[in-house]
Amino acid sequence: MKKLLDRIPPRLRNRYILAVAVLLAWIAVFSESDLWTTWKNHRALHRMEEQSDWYAKEITRTKEQLDEIHSDKRLLEKFARERYLMKRDNEDIFVLVPEKD
Repeated sequence: MKKLLDRIPPRLRNRYILAVAVLLAWIAVFSESDLWTTWKNHRALHRMEEQSDWYAKEITRTKEQLDEIHSDKRLLEKFARERYLMKRDNEDIFVLVPEKD
């Protein structure tokens, strides 16, 4: 037993340093906010920030399109015809769907 203690460096024989090292290891590996969970949460936050930026750009683009549509009646009619397949009373609509290979 004495030979085993002699192999351990003197700094690690101090019980306070040993207790702090064990506590840090416990926190890093077994706690609710361990290193792995913290890393995963950081990655998820980064992805969500990127999505938030994308959605902000899409909202801006959509608002611009909405302003254009409201300002020009021809664009409004074109939008309604293309997107919602609306038509005038005296028209027939034919929808062409490309064939799948």
